[in-house]
Amino acid sequence: MAQDYGIQLGNALIEEARRRLFVDSQPRIHKCLSLLTEEQIWHRPNRETVSVGNLVLHLCGNVRQQIVSTLGGAADNRIRSVEFSETGPIPTEQLLQEIDKALDEVRETLDRLDPESLLQMHPVQSYNESGVSILVHVIEHFSYHVGQITWVVKSTQAVDVGYYAGADLDVTN
Repeated sequence: MAQDYGIQLGNALIEEARRRLFVDSQPRIHKCLSLLTEEQIWHRPNRETVSVGNLVLHLCGNVRQQIVSTLGGAADNRIRSVEFSETGPIPTEQLLQEIDKALDEVRETLDRLDPESLLQMHPVQSYNESGVSILVHVIEHFSYHVGQITWVVKSTQAVDVGYYAGADLDVTN
């Protein structure tokens, strides 16, 4: 019984990762990049701040390393510093193709992922993390950077990105 519950919980976490990455975050990145010019995507306000383009490359590297390589067993060829040193411009369509390709690889990995394996420990970067920890990290990390990208769009374009259009967020339970 407890094992069945563990499998159910693992499956629920995998499904939540799918929802957060593919239903929430991926369309938001597409929307945000469609509202920025290539120059805005690669703009760095100062030496300590990366561009939206860098954040997209960083998200690609992170999900590939954490999920595709660590949980999925693919080779880990990530060079994290390159994600931040790129000055672009990489064309917007190419950036979108890159994030879509990375998320396709994640989708394929999640499709094969055994929910029981989420309790196993894995070396990733300089850490040793469980599969649960890796999925939670990827979800929060992805959302965090999509939020930064959204802030850039809202602050430079003065637009409502409409993520919650049609939803009454003032409803209380």
